[in-house]
Amino acid sequence: MPVDETPLEPAVQVTDVRALRALAHPLRNRLLGQLRMNGPATASQLGRAVGESSGATSYHLRQLEGYGFVEEVEGHGTARERWWRARHRLTSWQAGDIVDQEGGAEVEHELTRMQVDVRGRIFAAWQSQKTELDPAWAAAASLNDYGLRLRPEEARELSAELHALMQRWITAHPGETPVEGTELVFVFTDLVPLRRYPS
Repeated sequence: MPVDETPLEPAVQVTDVRALRALAHPLRNRLLGQLRMNGPATASQLGRAVGESSGATSYHLRQLEGYGFVEEVEGHGTARERWWRARHRLTSWQAGDIVDQEGGAEVEHELTRMQVDVRGRIFAAWQSQKTELDPAWAAAASLNDYGLRLRPEEARELSAELHALMQRWITAHPGETPVEGTELVFVFTDLVPLRRYPS
């Protein structure tokens, strides 16, 4: 892997439904996740990681590059084998900015579905890998859910506070930078309104 000292930008706020549509492709979404969590890679390496051909991963990396989500690692690779890196740690969007655009509601729905799917895969991976981890992680891992009654403005305030807290932690402990003695830790800060608790 090439040494890439360029830090990832903290986040990109996407307002263009076309850019989000590019991310709504499952393979592109997985490729971006691989680059964010594991650092720079070639299309061939990513293809092996996700079980796809290097031709497919190369095509989808170029699509992600076109919307500014990934970029080539300068000074590394060849014309045949380029190294790619993610540009941002996070991608965010406001549903209100997207759903009013043509096709925006469908794209926002698909991205939300994909996020829920990724969370499921992460929880399943944790469940299957627990016995491989140092026993200290048994006490450190935490699953919580809190039910509150809030107004929309209160929910936005709570979400902003949680986001600010996580920004401090992710700045101090970026997920893409391995440090001896650490493991990759995922923290979900979902805030979802429900009319009824599911039975």
